[in-house]
Amino acid sequence: MSRLNLDDFSDLIERPDSGVRRDAEERRERLVVPPGALGRLDELAEWLAAAQAAVPVRAVERPRVVLFAGDHGVAGLGVSGRAAGTAHELVRAVLDGGRPVSVVARRTGVPVRIVDAGLDCDPELLPEDVTRHRVRRGSGRIDVEDALTVEEAEQAVRLGMAIADEEADSGTDVVVLGDLSVGGTTAAATLVAALCGTDASVVTGRGGAGIDDLAWMRKCAAIRDALRRARPVLGDQLELLAAVGGADLAAMTGFLLQASSRRLPVILDGVVTAACALVAQRAAFRSPDWWLAGQLSGEPAQAKALDRLALTPVLDHGVTVGEGTGALLALPLLQSAAALVAELPERDRPAAADEEKAELPGG
Repeated sequence: MSRLNLDDFSDLIERPDSGVRRDAEERRERLVVPPGALGRLDELAEWLAAAQAAVPVRAVERPRVVLFAGDHGVAGLGVSGRAAGTAHELVRAVLDGGRPVSVVARRTGVPVRIVDAGLDCDPELLPEDVTRHRVRRGSGRIDVEDALTVEEAEQAVRLGMAIADEEADSGTDVVVLGDLSVGGTTAAATLVAALCGTDASVVTGRGGAGIDDLAWMRKCAAIRDALRRARPVLGDQLELLAAVGGADLAAMTGFLLQASSRRLPVILDGVVTAACALVAQRAAFRSPDWWLAGQLSGEPAQAKALDRLALTPVLDHGVTVGEGTGALLALPLLQSAAALVAELPERDRPAAADEEKAELPGG
């Protein structure tokens, strides 16, 4: 098998249908509620109509949360609010229904799928349908070594592509994308800093579990050291993911690219998905047209990435927990936007005779 070239996606991914979007805008102007009265809901509905190539827009009936899970060796430096190698505990808690994403998904009736790309645990601790895709056990410590080999990075990207195909083929109409990781925000911030040409201090945040000032300083130093390793491979997305990404991040990048090529809309969650989106955009500049930024998490690297992607978050509630929770909260707004423009009646048009009478002098 020849080596995967992510730049090939540039030719595979097309923009959503602009003609359909214009038709959706014109139809919106005829509804009983004046244009602009629904605020950003109009924009969301028009984006979805273009992605579906359908006017009126169809209801979102088969959404799914897809979470990629992995452990990052850099967490061993004490850069995370969670102990290194404990991402499997998050996975188990989600499966058992005890995490925020579990609660919101239950209330909204959205199924959750978890894909183990690189957890650092015995596979027997989790269901086989979660662990069967694992690329490797944990990712390397990116401040001093590669997260993956290039071969592993390609395997992870192909894993994400395969999951996107499975979702598209099964009829999923919108994916809420998130991560379950320990140390993932450090790798994500490194990718964002490398691709945006910024310093470590500009992108270093507190992570989903929160860290104190000393841990923040350790995290900043780790990102600084990882950046030195990232800059020489900026010209090759696969090598970049191998150097400073991780199995879960590489898989999410592959998922985003393949989902865009399959015309499958995706709602991004926090800084990890934003970093993967930035790598995917580097490979295929049209791909961000298929994504919504579900929320602004407060992580500086996420804000930097979304600015580069030209994506405006749907929500800004300061949800830092990760797990796709913030993006899932945005899903009902998208569903409501679609329902409103599809189901609101159009204004009554004057009868032809009345129109002719109105045109007569003195009419």
